[in-house]
Amino acid sequence: MQPSKRKRILFAEQIRKSYPMGRSSELKVLKGIDMEILQGEILAIVGPSGVGKSTLLHILGALDRPTLGRVIIDSTDVFSMSDHQLAHFRNRTVGFVFQFHHLLPEFTALENVVMPGLIARRNTRAVYDRGRRLLEEVGLEKRMEHKPRELSGGEQQRVAFARSLLNDPMMVLADEPSGNLDLTNSQALNELMWELARKKNKTFVVVTHNKELAARADRIVELYDGRVKNGVASGA
Repeated sequence: MQPSKRKRILFAEQIRKSYPMGRSSELKVLKGIDMEILQGEILAIVGPSGVGKSTLLHILGALDRPTLGRVIIDSTDVFSMSDHQLAHFRNRTVGFVFQFHHLLPEFTALENVVMPGLIARRNTRAVYDRGRRLLEEVGLEKRMEHKPRELSGGEQQRVAFARSLLNDPMMVLADEPSGNLDLTNSQALNELMWELARKKNKTFVVVTHNKELAARADRIVELYDGRVKNGVASGA
């Protein structure tokens, strides 16, 4: 399928983000970004450190609100919602994977994976069944009852990927997902991510410094000085 024929699932318009710096100044991180994301594509966001890649990802995933601008996800103006409504929408619509896995240490791999489904108050048995299937898909069928401290770094990130897919989100946002791993585990995790994206026709948006990983994406958006380097980040 050609990218131009894919459905647009996210549209961001004039995203700006600033942080106060003392009484009379501010740090402008994002300076007016327009972009769209299409169903089933793998999009890489690249650029120098400190350019605003993670800030943009957090706004696209509704983890943070922009100073100005709007984000439309599946026809919903997400920042018009209250914080409570936004949390519920985010839990159902977006999956997240971060450089540091953020697993809860007192829970098993399976319990960590099913957490988003339990928060959404879905059927407990169905949630656990799906959690087991996802852990099998990421090659951890024998590690489900292990706690994070009993897992390697690569295994912990596989758990995080399984967790991100639990609620069958519209898109998965990954912030340097292999950045904390050695070369072997990094390559294995990147292969898994591509396999899951293609197999499940999921949209993946990946912030990365890994040139090899970015080169395999359907599309690359490069940020520079708080803006998209070559103008509008269109999926057409």
